[in-house]
Amino acid sequence: MNTPLVIIPCAARKLPHPAPAGELYIGSYHRACRAAADTLTVNGGTLLILSDLYGLVPTTQVLQPYDLRVGDPHSVTTAKLREQARELGADQARDVIVLAGRAYAEHCRAIWPHARTPLAGMGIGHQLQKLAAIRDGRG
Repeated sequence: MNTPLVIIPCAARKLPHPAPAGELYIGSYHRACRAAADTLTVNGGTLLILSDLYGLVPTTQVLQPYDLRVGDPHSVTTAKLREQARELGADQARDVIVLAGRAYAEHCRAIWPHARTPLAGMGIGHQLQKLAAIRDGRG
């Protein structure tokens, strides 16, 4: 895979009905990650959402709403993510960008140790600033 693989987190706020993953999550942090990811993949690439329940999902996959957080019992495991990455043909991606907080980045780094995590070590305010910069092509 020569184009970037961009992974963004899901969100606690969701639509109250089944919807494609790209529409289901309505939280403001998720939306900021999505806007930045769309910029990074505008010339090609793959965008996947890391769902606490469903794992790595394309934006077009229809999901049922759920109430689960990363690390909760029954949340997706690293082993499951590794299996999904293989099934999606994403396990060999060379250019991986994880636009997410620490817990999600750690999950992804277990699969892609070389993944770039531009939000690492930042508080939420700085993360949102960085996401806006990426979205606007400045970062």
